[in-house]
Amino acid sequence: MMGIAVASVLTFAYFSIASHVLGAVAAKRVDLVWSVMFVIVAVIYRPVEQLLARTIADRRARGIAGHPLRVPATIQIGFALVFLLLSVSLHSRLAPHAFNGSSTLYWILVTGTLAYAGSYFARGWLAGHQYFGLYSGLVLIEAAARVCFALAVAVGLAHGESAVALGMAAAPLVSLIVIPSAAARERRTRGPDADRAAARTPPSHPTVADADAALQGPAAAGVEEVAADLSMRRGAGFAFSVSGIQLSEQVLLTAAVIIVAATSANRALAGIVFNVLLVARAPLLLFQAIQTSLLPHLAGLVVVGGSAAFARSIRVTVRAIAAFAAAVVLALFTVGPFVMGHLFGQHYTYGRIGLALVGLGMGLHLVSGTLNQAALARDQALVAACCWLTAATLFAVWLLLGPVSDQLLRFEVGYLGATAVLALALWALYRRGAAAERQP
Repeated sequence: MMGIAVASVLTFAYFSIASHVLGAVAAKRVDLVWSVMFVIVAVIYRPVEQLLARTIADRRARGIAGHPLRVPATIQIGFALVFLLLSVSLHSRLAPHAFNGSSTLYWILVTGTLAYAGSYFARGWLAGHQYFGLYSGLVLIEAAARVCFALAVAVGLAHGESAVALGMAAAPLVSLIVIPSAAARERRTRGPDADRAAARTPPSHPTVADADAALQGPAAAGVEEVAADLSMRRGAGFAFSVSGIQLSEQVLLTAAVIIVAATSANRALAGIVFNVLLVARAPLLLFQAIQTSLLPHLAGLVVVGGSAAFARSIRVTVRAIAAFAAAVVLALFTVGPFVMGHLFGQHYTYGRIGLALVGLGMGLHLVSGTLNQAALARDQALVAACCWLTAATLFAVWLLLGPVSDQLLRFEVGYLGATAVLALALWALYRRGAAAERQP
């Protein structure tokens, strides 16, 4: 958890340093590279992370040794190859127009996106095995490596936006240095002594003994279901549903930057919108540790029939989010404009009401992410994707046609409204799933 928290601060620092050393227009281009990269990365790679986390946790809860990786790896490689083919084939059309014609930034986008294929596959494997310390280490090393490139420009060791942006491509590759440690740990836990392996399972999660007991009852068909979960058909169905969820989330987090960059006469305004979005992005990264651990935990509880523990996990997480969001909203309303103005150094006066609205939307976004993990654990990915796509569509329409003329305020109001719709829809889905579990 601490590693994720520090990583979120370093991510904020990366863009803060970039805004100081590059100037408004160049910083905006770096912001845009990041925004486009993470739309693509989240949509094509995060689904496989979630698939691995859920499948491995499911099998561990049932006491099944060995976790086949062929289907997730095939899907991940397929997504990466499709992206590479599209980016190469469209290079002559996109490169002259993307990022003010900077070919270097275009290839940093392509290289960084490909590098994240390995990073997100590793994250899913670590989450499924509940190696959350190593997961946090991977994310922390990635953020630290990225900020080093901005610092190099700040102290004069490198120069220009390309040097800052290069950190986005290098960071995911550097973060993979945790893999040898993870592999060694897995070899140690795969010893012949099953009791010793079970003892390594955190007590807050379902154990192998719990799974054995549950297999006498409702989970008796478990092995066949797990095998089906690992088929290409079921794996791809889950991955494509989560792709829809991730695409929708990236619309909420990125569409405003892209739309403002394309439509505003103020060339620096997209960078201002991006800075405000960091109010939502940084806490989302912070809570990623909780949500990452939540999916394998909940998937195990589904296996062993732990509906009470399932509900308790969701309840505790939502209460923690509510307390955190309230503190963030208060801070944004009181000192937000002062902090934002000095942190990014772009001589822009941020509105306290707008910042508070984004803080409130961030809280609803975090609640939605928690309820989404519950839906994925219950194999409701397709319905959850419909909830996310509906909210994202409403948000995009609002950004393009909304009656608020100020584009920054339009985003701030729209983000709150979209996350409210999303949270309500996913809460209804959660209640429906809970009611189905109570039925004999």
